[in-house]
Amino acid sequence: MALSWMPSRNRPELLGLVGHAMAADAEVGSEAPAKRGVPKLFLIIGAAVIVVLLGGAGAFFFLSSSASGDGEAASAPAGHDTFIFNLQPMMVNLNSEDGASAVMKLTIALEVADEQMMNEIQPRLPKVIDAFQVYLRELRKSDLEGSAGIYRLKEELLRRVNIAIYPAHVQSVLFREILVQ
Repeated sequence: MALSWMPSRNRPELLGLVGHAMAADAEVGSEAPAKRGVPKLFLIIGAAVIVVLLGGAGAFFFLSSSASGDGEAASAPAGHDTFIFNLQPMMVNLNSEDGASAVMKLTIALEVADEQMMNEIQPRLPKVIDAFQVYLRELRKSDLEGSAGIYRLKEELLRRVNIAIYPAHVQSVLFREILVQ
């Protein structure tokens, strides 16, 4: 049987040959990019593994260095006691724009470094109470809403007490009771 170059629709036996040849070309074409893609895949996976290992090593060193620093910091305050100086409860009227009355009851304790500091604060206590009263009377009920409002109140009271008792120093202001009605 002689082969002639005629369209394959007239020669069904050639359809199979042409199909096999095209399939072989497709297989050869698909193998070549796969061989090139495999090293890229290994490079990407290898880079990801290296990044994860470096991240893990960094986290280990960061956590181990902060753990040793926390241990030293935790042992330092244990050897150094602070003293708490309790103030009398205060009741103040809060400032209001709409004429409604609001009252705040506040009990505060001052944290000081040592007993000598407590003795230095004692004669200056009227100045501390005055500084607190002046500030607290200008507050509005809305100023005390949420944890941010209480934090601002705490920081402002600390600033005012340290100004009133200078050169003595209070480490922190502690709220024992806050009641706003």
